[in-house]
Amino acid sequence: MKNASVYIATFSNITRCIFFITIFVPVLAHAQTRGTVEIIKDPRIDTLAAKRGSLMQGRSVTASTAGTTTAVPGNTFRGQIDGYRVQIYSGSVRQEAYDAQAKFKDTHPDMRTYIIYNEPNYKVRAGDFRTRLEAEKAMQELRRAFTSLFIIEEKINPPKTEAGND
Repeated sequence: MKNASVYIATFSNITRCIFFITIFVPVLAHAQTRGTVEIIKDPRIDTLAAKRGSLMQGRSVTASTAGTTTAVPGNTFRGQIDGYRVQIYSGSVRQEAYDAQAKFKDTHPDMRTYIIYNEPNYKVRAGDFRTRLEAEKAMQELRRAFTSLFIIEEKINPPKTEAGND
């Protein structure tokens, strides 16, 4: 009888092991298989992405309103040339950048201004000068109104030229 109870206990343990093996092995094996992902999208998205890529090639992401441009540095418009701008403000406060731009536009409404955001600083730059000498002359005029001025060499929008009577 004693031997029978030992056999029953052993058989019971073996049965439990087989039960757990039959339950967990398929679960573990199933977790190891690779699945597929199906992406369902409108085909017009690919068309728009291709169109945007061709439009943005060689361009800057900008927003322009009434002679004021906010630009992403490092990118250039088609038709831009090498030139100079005068930096009139650099700081981390957005409102101060807009105030400096407004102050500049009050005294020089005919000159373009550009606000550039390079995290964490805002920079306000003015003018589109072809030569450094032009930029230095403008900087001398601005010294009275703005304290820290710098001449920055970058891509500029070509100034409008007047058609002469040749």
